[in-house]
Amino acid sequence: MEEYKSKEKKRSLLERLNSGPVICAEGFLFEIEKRGYMASGEFVPMVSLDHPEALENLHKDFQHAGSDIVQAFTYNGHREKMRVIGKEELLEPLNRAALKIAKKVATCPIEGTEANLMAGNISGTHIWKEDDSKSNLEVEKMFTEMVGWAVEEGADMLIGETFYYAKEAYKALEVMKKTGLPCVLTISPMAENIMRDGISVVDTCKELEQLGAEVVGLNCFRGPETTLPFLRKIRKAVKCHVGALPVPLRTTKKHPTFFNLPDKNGCKSHAPHGRTFPTALDPLFCNRYEIRKFAKEAFKLGVNYLGICCGANPMLIREVAEAVGLIVPASKYRENISNHFMYGTNKRIPKHMKAYRDKA
Repeated sequence: MEEYKSKEKKRSLLERLNSGPVICAEGFLFEIEKRGYMASGEFVPMVSLDHPEALENLHKDFQHAGSDIVQAFTYNGHREKMRVIGKEELLEPLNRAALKIAKKVATCPIEGTEANLMAGNISGTHIWKEDDSKSNLEVEKMFTEMVGWAVEEGADMLIGETFYYAKEAYKALEVMKKTGLPCVLTISPMAENIMRDGISVVDTCKELEQLGAEVVGLNCFRGPETTLPFLRKIRKAVKCHVGALPVPLRTTKKHPTFFNLPDKNGCKSHAPHGRTFPTALDPLFCNRYEIRKFAKEAFKLGVNYLGICCGANPMLIREVAEAVGLIVPASKYRENISNHFMYGTNKRIPKHMKAYRDKA
């Protein structure tokens, strides 16, 4: 496996992609909520103001696991979402705080590793509406202010993610490209397997390539099983780099996204809101071996921009990195079942313990 090595000059996103895999940890929303610093459902990233140390620590954990990109946690940190929770006056402080935290971590790489890239982030706004010029202008204004703050805080690249309207993704990229920074644009088709404005997933990615995105692809909503079929088509349809950042959940052809996944594993206490999303998905998560398998398959297709979205944790990011041949700082602590007290192969494991392994 290839080991990270320090570089005096920070390589650009394209330089890295052209020479091999780039790992990007996303999924802050679920992980921060699980750590107790965010309200599920509401999902507003107040953590950068309320508990900046928690966000910084998560960035460091993802960095330790092999993420090449420190993505500012501004997902859902747009003006409309802040209006929903009645805290619009905190919009700019929240964004700048998240960007500064990401920059701080990115400029302090782990010894022996390559310097990280810091990414500004915008995402779907949930107010984009087909043929509604008023709402669409409002969306453009929200993108513009967030991208502007990212540039001012020293972003190396920009990520636009989780768009389910093709034309909203086009508008996001249009705003992002004005900065001259490298742009990643990943979309998130819902269960109808088409963008909500009727444009196909593949055609959306082809148009995003034409509009200048350095990376196009899929993130969020879909697990490995329902992400891969689209990746195969996208990889054949575009010449630019392709990104793949699924959720680590067992979505299926019948249930392509995590929004309506059923729990048929004998659940005795169902969520009061009537569905597993977003607080009762626990028994539906992929294990590390499933994520490793996905990353290997995607990489073989020619997908160099890889990661995990909502549900990501540092262990899974390490699995993605190792699946494509990288040794990262967290590789030091990867599993070693050979030393387990009952299932190990170490000669010091007592025979009577080995003999009991199938009865335990």
